Amino acid sequence: MIEYENLGELNKPFVEEYKSSFEKTLNSGWYILGKNVKQFEEEFAAYNQSKYCVGVTSGLDALILSLKAFNFEKDSEVIVPSNTYIATILSILHCGLKPVLVEPDIKTYNIDPRKLEEKITSKTKAIMIVHLYGKPCEMNPILTLKEKYKLVLIEDCAQSHGAKYFGKLTGTFGEFGAFSFYPTKNLGALGDAGAVLTDDASLAKTIKRLRNYGSDVKYYNEIVGYNSRLHEMQAGFLSIKLKHLDEINNHKRKLAQIYFDNMKDDFIKPVVEENVFDVFHIFNIRHPKRDELKEYLLKNEIKTEIHYPVPPHKQKAMEGIISEAHFPISEKIHATTLSLPISFYHQEDDIYKIVEVLNKF
Repeated sequence: MIEYENLGELNKPFVEEYKSSFEKTLNSGWYILGKNVKQFEEEFAAYNQSKYCVGVTSGLDALILSLKAFNFEKDSEVIVPSNTYIATILSILHCGLKPVLVEPDIKTYNIDPRKLEEKITSKTKAIMIVHLYGKPCEMNPILTLKEKYKLVLIEDCAQSHGAKYFGKLTGTFGEFGAFSFYPTKNLGALGDAGAVLTDDASLAKTIKRLRNYGSDVKYYNEIVGYNSRLHEMQAGFLSIKLKHLDEINNHKRKLAQIYFDNMKDDFIKPVVEENVFDVFHIFNIRHPKRDELKEYLLKNEIKTEIHYPVPPHKQKAMEGIISEAHFPISEKIHATTLSLPISFYHQEDDIYKIVEVLNKF
C-alpha cells in the first residue's frame, strides 16, 4: 500500500535531533516562551527575509491574531477566496467580521484578482488571500488593489512555506503572513503550531501581547489578549526541521515533476507558471469522475485525499452566515479535485508506480 502520508516515516530522519532537543528542553525546566521559541522566531524570520516572527499555537490563531491586531469595527468586511479551507473563514468570524467570498481562478485555484475589485465596498477593510496547495497567489494585481483602496493584506501561508512569487517569499507581501506548522505541512511540527510574520515593529509587539494575555510584563495586561503561545517543545522541533525545509521542498518538486512528465492528459494537472516557485504541499489533479478515480486507486493500494470535499458556503456551520448560495467555480473544484501522494517520505519509485496505475484508469 502506498500511503497518502506517513508522519512516522516522514520524521525518521530527524528523530535523534528531536530526542536531543526534547531532553534539553525537559531538563531546562522552562517550558513556556523560552529559548526555543526565541531561536525559532529569529530563524524563521531570517529564512523569510522578514524582520519579525511571533510564534503562536496554530495557523488559525495566527489568522485570528492578525485580524485582531487592527481592531476593525464590528461587521467590517474581509475578502477571502470561496474555495479556501474553513479555518480562513473561521478566523474572520471569530473577530466579529464579515467574510466576503471571491471565486478562484479555475487554473490556479487561488483567488482571482480579476473578480476581486467588484466585491470591494466602503466596509471592506482587508483582503485575506490563501496561497493554496503551495502555489503563490498572483500578487501584482492584488497589491495594486490593496494600495488603491488602502486595504490591509493578510496572507494565509498555511500551505506555502518557502514558496516564491517573482523571487519574493509568500508571507512577506502584506502586513502579516500567517503560517501553520500542522504536522503534514512542508514545515510541520509534532503537533499544532503556528507563526505570524511582519516587517512592522508595532504590529509585531501587538501580536506578542495578544498571544500572551495582552501582556508585555507578567501580571500586567495592556490589552484584552489570549493564551496562544508557541510551545517550547514544538519550537525546538521546528528549528531542527527548518534547516531541511529547502531539501523537503525540492524533494516534493522533484516528485511533482514525475507526475507532470508521465501522467496522461486525461487528468487536469496543476498549472506551472513562469516566475512562480511552487512547493507542492499538495499535488492536486482534477477529474470529472473523481470519486470513481479515488476508489480505483484505493483498490490498487494507493491512498489519496480530497482537499476539500465540501466548499465553505455549503458547510452547515455557514448556514445563515454566507448569504450567497452558489459559487460555481469553487463548487466545480471541490467536486473534481483529488490529492495524490507527494510526501517527503515518498520515493521516486512510488510516484512512478502511481502514474502507471493512474494512466490505466
